Amino acid sequence: MTTIAPIEWTNRPTPGSPQEWIDRAAEVSAVLAADAAARDRAGTTPYAEVALLKDSGLVTLLGPAEHGGGGQDWPTAYRVIREVAKADGSIGQLLGYHYLWNWAARLVGTREQWEQVEAEAARQRWFFGGAVNPRDKDVVVQEDGDDLVFTGRKSFSTGSKVSDVTVLEGVFEGTEDHVFAIVPSDSDGLTFHDDWDNIGQRLTESGSVTLDGVRTPWASAAGYVDKTFQPRVYNTLNVPTIQLVFTHFYLGIAAGALETANTYTRAKSRPWLHGGYDSAVDEPYVIDAYGDLTAKLWAVEAFADQVAQEGQPLHDEPDSVTEQDRGEFEVRVAAVKARATEVALETAQRIFEVTGARSTASPEGLDRFWRNIRTHTLHDPVAYKRREVGRFVLTGELPQPTWYS
Repeated sequence: MTTIAPIEWTNRPTPGSPQEWIDRAAEVSAVLAADAAARDRAGTTPYAEVALLKDSGLVTLLGPAEHGGGGQDWPTAYRVIREVAKADGSIGQLLGYHYLWNWAARLVGTREQWEQVEAEAARQRWFFGGAVNPRDKDVVVQEDGDDLVFTGRKSFSTGSKVSDVTVLEGVFEGTEDHVFAIVPSDSDGLTFHDDWDNIGQRLTESGSVTLDGVRTPWASAAGYVDKTFQPRVYNTLNVPTIQLVFTHFYLGIAAGALETANTYTRAKSRPWLHGGYDSAVDEPYVIDAYGDLTAKLWAVEAFADQVAQEGQPLHDEPDSVTEQDRGEFEVRVAAVKARATEVALETAQRIFEVTGARSTASPEGLDRFWRNIRTHTLHDPVAYKRREVGRFVLTGELPQPTWYS
């Protein structure tokens, strides 16, 4: 049985500055860290963890301040994701996906649609899930009077049972036209199968979902006016935005691995009996490893922060985003995601070199960091991210907008 320690937030002022929000995220992270290994082993639905994100206000970070949201920008959101992921990679992923799906109305919808969604989401502290796995193309959308009807199946639906609303995606029957809509997660015909059973990111509620005639009003079709989609280049910014979410929770998991290993080395690691040192922290090989891993992590964190800042002007002026702007930003995101993947995997693997054989005991839970990183970094091949960068450098070719580039 695992528990999330309660914190009284209601009598405390709402964070105002980016740093105050990052500090709030650090408080949440400390709560999650207390029993992270036990919760990972239990693998139960993270209702309490999502309640913590709601109670702390983190779910409203990007929401409009006039409706109770934090009124913050994406660079702050990425830092918050990173902070939460230090303690629990699953909850960092859930929060990051929530931010993306909350923002999806703005990415794809009309101004009237996204203003309505964001206001209601902030007021009600909605938690967003998404049934938008692009590898599954069997969700068909049909028109029935003033309604749209979604039918099909998705292999993955991150956030599923813990979400208040779910972003659906399908293709109009007989066309190539995609449609997004936000529906209540308890909608008739929407069935989450609770079959996520992977080695890592165990608490992300990412199992399959069946859509059996899920109905939603035509008016909820994001970006459609008079039943015709209104395209913008900004619509395609969903991919670099979510890829940068991935980057930051990878870095958060890596930082958490390093911090947890550091605590273990100081408190429990024994020096090698033939090394001539009285403490593990004095061993030159241990010192070198921590220095090497920390330097690499700090470098990629700084790169990730820079790329986040580069992307914010695109969110500030969405109607002005050009294909060149979007393409160059995607190249930068691809580059930092490639580096984050490598440093996170290396860190999560090498921490055992500086903690010792006894650190592999199951109660320590140090393996969860590698399992989490390894599981999610397989989302899309990192070699294709390097290819985007290489082609741009050699020929100036911009990545063509797809579900992954």
